Amino acid sequence: MIENVHISDLAGHVGSEVTVHGWLHNKRTSGKVAFLILRDGTGLVQVVVSQGEVTPEVWARLEELNYETSLGVTGTVRADPRAPGGHELSLTDLYVVGPSGEDYPIQLKEHGVDFLLEHRHLWLRTPRQVAIMRVRDELIKAIRDFLHERGFVNVDTPILSGAIGESAGTLFSTEYFDLGTAYLAQTGQLYNEALAAALGRVYCFGPTFRAEKSKTRRHLTEFWMLEPEVAWCDSECNMQLQEDLVFYLVARALERCRTELVETLERDISRLESIVPPFPRLSYDEAIAKLRSLGSSIQWGDDLGAEDETQVAQDYERPVFVYNYPKGAKAFYMKENPDDPRTVLCDDLIAPEGYGEIIGGSQREDDYDKLLARIREEKLPEEAYGWYLDLRRYGTFPHSGFGLGLERTVAWICGVQHIRETIAFPRTLKRMYP
Repeated sequence: MIENVHISDLAGHVGSEVTVHGWLHNKRTSGKVAFLILRDGTGLVQVVVSQGEVTPEVWARLEELNYETSLGVTGTVRADPRAPGGHELSLTDLYVVGPSGEDYPIQLKEHGVDFLLEHRHLWLRTPRQVAIMRVRDELIKAIRDFLHERGFVNVDTPILSGAIGESAGTLFSTEYFDLGTAYLAQTGQLYNEALAAALGRVYCFGPTFRAEKSKTRRHLTEFWMLEPEVAWCDSECNMQLQEDLVFYLVARALERCRTELVETLERDISRLESIVPPFPRLSYDEAIAKLRSLGSSIQWGDDLGAEDETQVAQDYERPVFVYNYPKGAKAFYMKENPDDPRTVLCDDLIAPEGYGEIIGGSQREDDYDKLLARIREEKLPEEAYGWYLDLRRYGTFPHSGFGLGLERTVAWICGVQHIRETIAFPRTLKRMYP
């Protein structure tokens, strides 16, 4: 019986006749010999066709094949280190499953970004995009492995919420039946805090939404965020967890995605190999002083913008923490710094090479009166936060957490300049298709 196998499994079938299904990645003909490159999602294989060894019908079918035709090929597996994947098939039979027109939009040539995004559903088939998606998948698995090994419980928080997590100006809103306005979640953090009081160490991991009118290479309106929350953990403990996680993710990518990083994405992995703890730390005050020494007009009290983050990180090979920002620059739930009440116990972790902030975290305000005061300062609706204040009213406890932006992390590790390539179907200010 002829076996139907995946390309990635061909090493176990050398000398046997097998059938492989996939899509035509490339074709070239030299006289009476043709070479097909077939991909099936698990890898690439070269298929060698000798006109004298196949029927005239098979050769005629081969000549009509267009780029991205889906087909089945049958042949004998041979080991060949020169071939893609280290193996090739000597073809005996071929049949078309789904023909592809000569006008297939994504050809083996350069296209503009707008054209590629308009055809994102097809652009995803190209080697670079496949490599990025594989790295993304490995990092997701690594995140879950890291947290589960440390006793974290995965929880699912609402996508629709009546409470504002970050800034009211960056919310997508909708009417929720007759209960008023609901918002697409900016964060699952507030709900995580309730769950941390029940389970100790929790995390949520899912899509979040920001209605920021930003066109930068670092922003999406819909992105995925990891959010751990830990009971009995202060700001120092929080930063240590972030450092451990990022080191783990980089090491995992180097271990399991080296082919994608080096051969397809041409990533300079020496930059990743230098990512070892401890990570440098700068107080907000030190960061402002450094920026001003470089000619920036930034003032104490301002949040750091993308250019500021790049300048702060430019002297470091590793990610750098900037910690204890001014209270007015950060969200209402961050704990007041007892050593300087003008600031809060928080941190941003900024990636090297100009990739900017990949993590934002803080110790949460556990004092009922101070949290209520901050809610009132921000003019947030107190009734929407009654349950959140209850967490301080009934058994308050020190706790901390952070959010890691998956797409920014993937972009940095892959060496991709624009975040839009790090998610299958990016949602940006000007794009919701396909």
